[in-house]
Amino acid sequence: MITVLSGGTGTPKLLRGLRRRLPDRDLAVVVNTGEDCWVSGGQLSPDVDTVLYLCAGLLNEQTWWGIAGDTFACHEALRSLGEEEVVRIGDRDRAVHLLRGELLRRGLTLTAATELIAERLRVEVRVLPMADQPYATHVLTDDGRFHFQEWWVRHRGGILPRGIAWEPPAPPPATPEVLSALQEADAVVIGPSNPVTSIGPILACSGVREALRDAFVIAVSPFIGDTPVSGPAGALMTARGFEPTSRGVLSLYADFCDVFIQDVRDPVGVPGAVRADTLMTDPARSEGLAEIVLELAGPGAGRLRS
Repeated sequence: MITVLSGGTGTPKLLRGLRRRLPDRDLAVVVNTGEDCWVSGGQLSPDVDTVLYLCAGLLNEQTWWGIAGDTFACHEALRSLGEEEVVRIGDRDRAVHLLRGELLRRGLTLTAATELIAERLRVEVRVLPMADQPYATHVLTDDGRFHFQEWWVRHRGGILPRGIAWEPPAPPPATPEVLSALQEADAVVIGPSNPVTSIGPILACSGVREALRDAFVIAVSPFIGDTPVSGPAGALMTARGFEPTSRGVLSLYADFCDVFIQDVRDPVGVPGAVRADTLMTDPARSEGLAEIVLELAGPGAGRLRS
């Protein structure tokens, strides 16, 4: 089994390729929930839903969020009534949020609710929220403190981040399902997601780093030079005091990373790194990177850490 740590839009592109090389039942995905929030009565869990929709064949692969061909009648009706939502939510996407919210209100854990939704969407990949308790990512700026969704979506990341904080400050425990998926994996793959706000919250959950130190871990950098392939990783790494390059990414993973992959075009050298084409602009390129990852996960793969 391959277990993937996922958040944002980078890692799902790699997951697209892995699914072309492996049966879904041989994949587990541990997903960031730091960007979750309640919106208009529904529970928005954007990174979880991106993985669910990808595996259900529903994902809008132009945006890498939401459902392809969705309509926005409810969102526009709410706007006409004076309600401005943080995120523009499609109607079918909203149905999933409302169902999740209702399941949580009935007392189901986020893990159980996700499992039920996955079953109803006929998803065979194991999709595992990192934790059942909230752990919301907030961006600190000179203009105040913003939930990540508000900073990135409403303000389009246009306010300079000065720091990152989480609410509550103490990270939650990883779920037993997450720890089992890490312990039972033949390899753990960290895709090219934002290391601060997509992967960082997963790593913060108690038990995760310890499990990764006992696993074989392959990580893919989201950077080419000092520029991330997509998203605000550069600004957020700087705000956290890390070098916004592949070198900086590896420094965040150094205690557990065995194989580090960076793009062939990346001018920033990382000793011991594997070079590959990490720009997954279409399914074939996703599959190409996935094939390299799976080869590295095989017997005899070298390790970076001593």
